[in-house]
Amino acid sequence: MSAQVKVYLDNSATTRPQDSVMDAMREAMSERYFNPSALYGPALDAEKLLTGCRRDIMQALRTAAGRVIFTSGGTEADNLAIIGAMKRAQPGRVLYSAGEHPAVAESCKALSTMGHEAVEIPLREDGVLDLSALEALITDNTRLICVMQINNETGAIQPLAEVAALRDRLCPAALFHVDGVQGFLRHACPVSQLGIDSYALSGHKIHGPKGIGALWVSNRVKLQPLAHGGGQEDGLRSGTENTPGIAGLAAAIADYPRQNDMRRMKLMLYERLRESIPDMKVNGPDPASLSAADHILNLSFPPVRAETMLHALEAIGVLVGNGSACSSRKKKLSHVLSAMRLPAADIESAIRFSLNPFLGAEDMDCAADCVIRNYDALKHFTRR
Repeated sequence: MSAQVKVYLDNSATTRPQDSVMDAMREAMSERYFNPSALYGPALDAEKLLTGCRRDIMQALRTAAGRVIFTSGGTEADNLAIIGAMKRAQPGRVLYSAGEHPAVAESCKALSTMGHEAVEIPLREDGVLDLSALEALITDNTRLICVMQINNETGAIQPLAEVAALRDRLCPAALFHVDGVQGFLRHACPVSQLGIDSYALSGHKIHGPKGIGALWVSNRVKLQPLAHGGGQEDGLRSGTENTPGIAGLAAAIADYPRQNDMRRMKLMLYERLRESIPDMKVNGPDPASLSAADHILNLSFPPVRAETMLHALEAIGVLVGNGSACSSRKKKLSHVLSAMRLPAADIESAIRFSLNPFLGAEDMDCAADCVIRNYDALKHFTRR
């Protein structure tokens, strides 16, 4: 039996739904169970729920233009944005950062079957996109550029405004897609102001339910559906809408604490660990820099392997991550940290701490104490 969870620090993998989210979903299932596509009164009330959530998403993205399409999560939203936009585009170059989530990277690679050329944009050693390399890769037949808002492993905030400026100067017809799964509500992203054409988000990363996400697209994006059916979501995502999931997403957006202490808590944890473990290494930007997200901290503790540290912490009730939750069980080195050209020993000992707005100083002290205690006990044992 697992130990009782004392501190949960794997919030980039998923978050606990807020009580208000669960209440909203129960109410939607018991009182608003009607099909939003029907014409009678109760169904129209269900449709209003969808309309309200779309409005809330656009307000959070600080735009009045474009439209919101509900999906099953961030992965489907990324697929729809990338493959749906390129289905009828003339063959050309598609650029994506080396740190992208597989939902983006694999979608870009899949475009080769449509005649497109998928090319990876290198990262700097701190995990931030290499803008000089991007400039050299842009051609006049570039059709799409994909750069995530915040890297899910390192917390590196990507230079979206600078990417858009290069696009506008060198290939203005190209679309700009942003995977905002790790950034939505945690870091501002005024999509229209930044020149973004599509933006993906997921409910379960912001204390909402799993199985619901959304894609915002600008007015210049001409999407083609990935699935066909009854024509819901303007014909772009057929199938009866997930009304309970959308109700939960709306509640999560409404109740997410925009003002919070995550950055201060992250730095408190970092300083405690740095003082006690001088051999610790930071994977990503300086945690105090403006390029570092408030809620993600990636650290290596050589010679202790990540899996060893993770399970040692789990045994005493502290849950952390060791990379993307979608690929952490695969026995291979992180593609993000590899793209940053980190030594294999550092990659193998990398732990991701990801916070939520409800954690406090006592949680950080508890987590730091547990990491330090386990490191001191494990550092003498190295793998031959």
